[in-house]
Amino acid sequence: MSVRLIVRTFSELCITVGALIILFVVYVLFWTGVKAAGATEGQIDGLQDRWARGAVSAPAPAVSPSPSTDAPASTASAPPTPVAYPEGKAFAMLYIPRLGKGWQWPILENTEVRTLQKGLGHYRGTASLGATGNFAVAGHRRTYGDPFKDFPRLRPGDAVIVTDGATWFTYRIDKKPYRTVPSDTGVIDPVPRKSGFDGPGRYLTLTTCDPEWGSSHRLIAWAHLDATQPVTDGRPAAFHS
Repeated sequence: MSVRLIVRTFSELCITVGALIILFVVYVLFWTGVKAAGATEGQIDGLQDRWARGAVSAPAPAVSPSPSTDAPASTASAPPTPVAYPEGKAFAMLYIPRLGKGWQWPILENTEVRTLQKGLGHYRGTASLGATGNFAVAGHRRTYGDPFKDFPRLRPGDAVIVTDGATWFTYRIDKKPYRTVPSDTGVIDPVPRKSGFDGPGRYLTLTTCDPEWGSSHRLIAWAHLDATQPVTDGRPAAFHS
């Protein structure tokens, strides 16, 4: 085989590999976002349609506002059995003003791969929205719309607002995001480990991957339920705080 043929073959191989890499990068950075946008809009439209017809996934427990972020709303009773939300379907909307004025994502039941391609995922078996226990939610850091790209920006006191179509639930972040490993499942316990919470309460946990383009670790943010109000009263003041 001549040197010229070897060089040409190697060059063609490099061009092919380079083209494949470019296609993969386009898929990761662009196409997954396009797919997520369409899927997310479909979930939101479906939710709004159901809510317009008066269909709400779960009853809304009432709670008085906590006096401060250092005093979580709590109860001495054991966590109730979680509501069985429809598998792979959206049942609530989540908003985090800190992450942008237009930041909003549907929450679907379970954290399977295909579910997280449509929005955020509720950890199956964790508490129902607003109930005693730990309402735990996962989302992609990157790809499929990058919902939690700016997760490290979360700070104590930030509002995490969730609605099931009938009630607004305002949670407040208690500490800066905590970094751990994927096997650390205690972070979504009813009283999450390492959270600083020392007893039963109405908690929310957000999880995402770390580093930004990897999955060797997890970033965790914990919050407590601060207040609720009917959707008929308009949006909570927390949207503007």
